[in-house]
Amino acid sequence: MHLVLTLLLSLAAFTMANIHIHDPSQPVTSPQVVPTGGKLILKCTVEEHEESSLQWSNPAQQTLYFGEKRALRDNRIQLVHSSLNELTISISNVQLSDEGEYTCAIFTMPVRISKAMVTVLGVPQKPQIFGYEKAFKENEKAKLRCTTSGSKPAANIRWYKGPEELEGAQISTSEDGNGKTFTVMSIIEFMVGREDDGIEITCTVGLESLQSTDKSSSHKIQVLYKPTARIESRPQMPREGDKLRLQCDAYGNPVPDQYIWERENGELPSLAMYDGSSLVFPFLNKSDGGTYICKASNMMGTYVTQYKLDVNDPSPIPSTSSIDHAVIGGVVAVIAFLLFCLLIVLGRYLIRHKGTYLTHEAKGSDDAPDADTAIINAEGGQGGSDDKKEYFI
Repeated sequence: MHLVLTLLLSLAAFTMANIHIHDPSQPVTSPQVVPTGGKLILKCTVEEHEESSLQWSNPAQQTLYFGEKRALRDNRIQLVHSSLNELTISISNVQLSDEGEYTCAIFTMPVRISKAMVTVLGVPQKPQIFGYEKAFKENEKAKLRCTTSGSKPAANIRWYKGPEELEGAQISTSEDGNGKTFTVMSIIEFMVGREDDGIEITCTVGLESLQSTDKSSSHKIQVLYKPTARIESRPQMPREGDKLRLQCDAYGNPVPDQYIWERENGELPSLAMYDGSSLVFPFLNKSDGGTYICKASNMMGTYVTQYKLDVNDPSPIPSTSSIDHAVIGGVVAVIAFLLFCLLIVLGRYLIRHKGTYLTHEAKGSDDAPDADTAIINAEGGQGGSDDKKEYFI
């Protein structure tokens, strides 16, 4: 029972100690955080002033303003607002030496004060990158260093390769000569490939509480890599008699400076000529066909690529339209032939029909006294009887 009573009394005492009793005559301030070079605003308010003015003092207990009156000759310090209930002042171009506890007082009976803790952040200087001056080799580990000084607290450093953030940097921190700010150094290592040639590496520094003050430096790195190449034929479908150029297009860092042409299973044609990275055939022959090899080299190595050359027959290949015209011409010729045959058959028929008519006409005219009788006789009007018979009843 005694233990329980003791605990209850302790809890009550703790609660009373933490209850804030509002005093309208007590000045009110708030802590401030400001970067070096920025502007500090100090505001002090009171509800009941008892006709007494407010006063601001610096950490050295020097009076800055008493009401509307300037007490310290420092052009950085300016009056913002002054009344019986408020005194607000500003300090521009804040320095690290301005950090500390500022006091707002009202001279009532008794004197009441309020303290405002001012924290000055050291803005880091623009970072510097080292180690990018020399070129890196493909599949080599690059090592870069980034440093910045003047930060308070110690700055954060982040690395980026293009848009990608790099992880795993080693960070070291040391105090500057003034004993208030820090120098931060970050070392990053990463593997590089040919795709990283010319990519931008960025080092960014800043303070978590002041993201708007981030500063960065960027530099492009060079990566050395052996060439890649391919061969192009110009024209693409060469024919016998054409002038042909086999172009070996190679890319690398440094730019390939040596090209060697070979022919698989044989020597190069005697008329083929070198022209930089090209092999030129002034007058193409069918015997020039075969597989040609280009070797492109730089200080990093050699790349070998092949091209199979086929030489086409120079005789023209009929186009689609010429084939269509030939088909149409053939059809027209067949139709004309059929019409010609039909005319021959029809002519022979007409000739034979006319001969038959003439023959009949001749037979009927032998015994006919006149033309009409001849015609009738030719058509068989007399029934072929030679004698005329008469009958009498």
